[in-house]
Amino acid sequence: MTQTIYDYKARDLSGREINMADYKGKVLLIVNIASKCGFTPQLGGLEELYEKYKSQGLEVIGFPSNSFWQEPLEKNGVSDFCEINYGVKFKIMEKTKVRGSEQHPVFKFLSDKSLNGKVDRAPWWNFYKYLLDRDGKVVAVFSSGAKPMGTEMTSQIEQCLGAKSVNK
Repeated sequence: MTQTIYDYKARDLSGREINMADYKGKVLLIVNIASKCGFTPQLGGLEELYEKYKSQGLEVIGFPSNSFWQEPLEKNGVSDFCEINYGVKFKIMEKTKVRGSEQHPVFKFLSDKSLNGKVDRAPWWNFYKYLLDRDGKVVAVFSSGAKPMGTEMTSQIEQCLGAKSVNK
């Protein structure tokens, strides 16, 4: 049965449980991030994207992950790194596994077509980006190399932002 992101929960860096249903009606860009990756400078682009579109309903949510051995930092270290080096103000969640047998349920949903109804695509590396519409459904997946402010991503985000939710 197809689900939505709203069926899941995750913890933020302070350990507080966040119900993804709190984001109902928002367009979400969920990204697995790491501080020691060649794609880490994308944090600046993700923040720029967030600042540009947040007033229209975009939320960027970063999930630090050491699944690819490039995130040695924990809790405050992650938030300090992101904020000091890239001015990140978007939501950062607790460090999670994005692949394998201990894969976080949010990433299981994002990468399993039997759950999300759209894609079978687990992150192959850090900075995989999952775009979800205002109804909590996966509409696109962007690989690590996709630039946050690139035309491909921004046009799809703008399309999602322009569409009204059917689940009010």
